[in-house]
Amino acid sequence: MGKKYKNSPIVEALCEFQFIPSHPWDMTIPGLFYEKIRNDFPEKKQQMGFGVGFQPKEGVVEQKIEMNQRIQFLRTDKTALVQVAADLLVINHLKPYPTWDIFKPILFKNLDLYKEIANPKGFKRIGLRYINKIDIPSESIEMSEYFNFYPPIPKDLPQIHSDFNMQVEIPYENERDRLLLTLTKGKAIPEKSDIISIILGLYHVMVIPEKVSFDEVEEWTEKAHTIIEKAFESCITDKCRTLFEEEE
Repeated sequence: MGKKYKNSPIVEALCEFQFIPSHPWDMTIPGLFYEKIRNDFPEKKQQMGFGVGFQPKEGVVEQKIEMNQRIQFLRTDKTALVQVAADLLVINHLKPYPTWDIFKPILFKNLDLYKEIANPKGFKRIGLRYINKIDIPSESIEMSEYFNFYPPIPKDLPQIHSDFNMQVEIPYENERDRLLLTLTKGKAIPEKSDIISIILGLYHVMVIPEKVSFDEVEEWTEKAHTIIEKAFESCITDKCRTLFEEEE
């Protein structure tokens, strides 16, 4: 992601803004928002959404699963969508992902429109997430050949394993932010039988409410993106990079 790849592994990028409201949620907000973006995102549908929530508690940050009803506004080609729920705005870009320089203006155009309509007080949470599907043309692999981040197996156990799911949380900015690294095999469905598909997820999130203001949010996302780029490159090896065909 820090480098340019001909066959980018990114299957989805998203930015999530959860707000502290200045007044009770108004059910007319999604309709008003749609009128502003319907030229770019004309298709509408309703969806139940799930997300990871963070709750500071006694010096630690606890995770919890949150569910909400969302209105989705989609591009005609289904490559991007905007989601609105109570005090929540999410902008997703699916494959083919363009570049950060193209994705970032979409984020802030929609954020500015949301602020204009809903007039939130501040941010409860901000998250930038990239999901990478890495397809390796083999029926079995040595994980260390492709990844620097992978589940190590004790030497006295069989080194061949099937599915796995690992996650590491790394604190940033005096615990204000967290970087979540996930590596999963099992949920990734390969397109062919002789391919191993592995999902590498990177999620940078502000977990302590109101620590980033509206004036600071663009700087926050830029820094979060830089951290994610660096983390991605740190998690993979040169052999893995050859799968993506780096461009000059």
